[in-house]
Amino acid sequence: MCPMPPSSPMAPPTHMPPLSALRAFEATVRHGSVSKAARELHLTDGAVSRAVRDMEEALGFALFQRSNRSIIATPTARVLAEEVALALERLRGALGRARQAAGPDRPLVLSCEPTFLMRWLIPRLGGLQEAIGTQRELRLVSAGGSVPFAREGIDLAIRRADFDMGADVVAEPFLQERVGPVCRPALAKALARSGPLGGVLLHTQSRPDAWRHWSELTGVPLRAGREVRFEHFYLSLQAAVAGAGVAIGPLALVADDLASGTLCVPRGFVADGSHYVLMSPRPVQDEASFALVLDWLRAQTLPLGLAHAQAQASAAG
Repeated sequence: MCPMPPSSPMAPPTHMPPLSALRAFEATVRHGSVSKAARELHLTDGAVSRAVRDMEEALGFALFQRSNRSIIATPTARVLAEEVALALERLRGALGRARQAAGPDRPLVLSCEPTFLMRWLIPRLGGLQEAIGTQRELRLVSAGGSVPFAREGIDLAIRRADFDMGADVVAEPFLQERVGPVCRPALAKALARSGPLGGVLLHTQSRPDAWRHWSELTGVPLRAGREVRFEHFYLSLQAAVAGAGVAIGPLALVADDLASGTLCVPRGFVADGSHYVLMSPRPVQDEASFALVLDWLRAQTLPLGLAHAQAQASAAG
């Protein structure tokens, strides 16, 4: 009887990190910053840090050198990040081709800025679904900044046009941005008189210069009794709804609260020079859907002109 050959050592199991961890790892290496990666992926810093640590635990070794103020990718991490980026790009391309091959019955993917999505679009979602047809599925993606149409399989996007969109994008405006201080009615009387604006001012990291910009546009100096800062814009607006202070409120995002009497605008609104736009890759691949959504957006935002006039009259009175 022939002897059995010696068994070869078993290879260690390979644990594939989740896709979310791969994306967070690649973005962190590319930016050299957890905060910048978080802004790109529209996550919190903590979520990105946890995803990166999940990646390290799956691999079994450290990918970054950490200190109190910095995070530096190791040489191994930089090489791995390049490979992950190529793999993600191939995956996105394959998904995009699959979506295109699915034809007109595939879902319509609409990317929208988070606060606009939560406070304006979702309350009107039924009307948008009717506009594109109830037989076609509508998928919403919460994101801000530049739009990776092909990579993420996005058809259309709604953005505030406060960044360089590039020549490869079609961007049609549908709403002029108007901003003003908003608060609960109980706080409004002390803020309605002319002169410096005081009280508890609510700030947000996503629009860090909002109060300064409003002050420059109106010539009204700020005399904050106290300042509170939030990570996301919608949190500052929700704090104003709760009576925690005064926030900078874009008209569209507080129109429903003004109509219900939950919030008021003691100093009126002022145009800040920006617009909300509907975006698509150039050339527009689904012209019918682009036109339907754009017409619907313009029709739905028309009443905001009346709301603006009423707010100005109330502030003047």
